[in-house]
Amino acid sequence: MSQVIEHSGYEKAASSRFRLARFSIFLDLVNSIPRTDRPLRILDIGGVEAYWSDKRRLIARPTEITLLNLDGGGPPKAGFIFCQGDACHMPEFADNSFDVIHSNSVIEHVGQWSSMMAMANEIRRIAPNYFVQTPYYWFPIEPHARTPFLHWLPESLKFRLVMARKCGPYWSKAATVDEAMKTIQSSSLLDKRMFAALFPDASIISEKILGVTKSLMAARKRS
Repeated sequence: MSQVIEHSGYEKAASSRFRLARFSIFLDLVNSIPRTDRPLRILDIGGVEAYWSDKRRLIARPTEITLLNLDGGGPPKAGFIFCQGDACHMPEFADNSFDVIHSNSVIEHVGQWSSMMAMANEIRRIAPNYFVQTPYYWFPIEPHARTPFLHWLPESLKFRLVMARKCGPYWSKAATVDEAMKTIQSSSLLDKRMFAALFPDASIISEKILGVTKSLMAARKRS
């Protein structure tokens, strides 16, 4: 099943609408989950507490949010559990131990295809409902370097560009070839067919700006 979310306007103004539109998909999953006498258990893979500051109140029920990161996050806080772990291997979580999983712009950073497949399989195992978002390979602006067409270039050209100048807010100018290669290999963008292969039991939703797909979202509702 495929859906489309349309957006227009300047990029900065649209970014807030993107986030709200994405979260509305997640809220739809949450609202489909039957209520119980315990808080709704959410696992946010790669998430941070600040992300939920203006969104948690939109969920009309008690929640318990586990934030999984490589560095573990911070000390315990009411309603949040900070957990150190690897998104590709989460044996600490039993099958269906969460009601819903949320992951925003993470899967493209875990490594090559085998690592992405491992993360996708863990997501599908740990919760009956999930929402996973990733930037779209065929959107003309590389989302991390904020540089047009950069991700479509061969690595032999990309690393030279990263050594020549700072690219966007996240990619600093590299001092060595090793540093440049680690930067350009820090993310692997996916197209729609690849993303659907990772999440074959989900609806794949296209997020668009001016008619061009900007990112992809996989949403599975099995409550």
